[in-house]
Amino acid sequence: CGVSERCLKWGKIMGYSLERFCQETREVLTANPGREGRDMARGNLEKLLVDQEFLAATLGHDQEPGVRTIYEDPDLEFCVLAYIAAADRTSPPHDHGVSWAIYGQAGKHTDMKVYNRVDGASGAGEAKLEVTQEFRLMPGQAGLFDVGEIHAIDHPKGASFVRVTGTDLNHVERLRFDEEKGTAEVIEDQGVPHPDRA
Repeated sequence: CGVSERCLKWGKIMGYSLERFCQETREVLTANPGREGRDMARGNLEKLLVDQEFLAATLGHDQEPGVRTIYEDPDLEFCVLAYIAAADRTSPPHDHGVSWAIYGQAGKHTDMKVYNRVDGASGAGEAKLEVTQEFRLMPGQAGLFDVGEIHAIDHPKGASFVRVTGTDLNHVERLRFDEEKGTAEVIEDQGVPHPDRA
């Protein structure tokens, strides 16, 4: 965060914790640009998720459902987004293209499924998946999905979480899978992601 006006603004509103999270995450991703650094960033997010001032100001009961970007790093381009789900939602399996994502649960829960693609392909077209892992994120817990990792999320209305992505996902091509049809299609976000859409 450091000199970022946006981060300083949110730091003043929410106390030191968000600024410290941004700073420490920038440091670990610079020193360790691979999965190790991303897992360290996941650990940093779990620290942020227990900061009550941050949670109240960002994801409290007085906040409107939806999503907003609360930080975007000017150099490394990682983004921090806050979500409050307006409805129950089960997403289709999807990846984040060239980006990674860390989901950090703040309120209620999110059920996660991780998939392996077993048809030998990597792009759009026919696709066959198998579930390799299932787990539930509870408040204070964060999960990392690295570049290309296929996953699906399922959360109830009112669930809240913080998502950190390796880049702004707007206009990033990624894959969405239809398990029933056995297909994968390329999709591209057209705006800030919403928790009630994949």
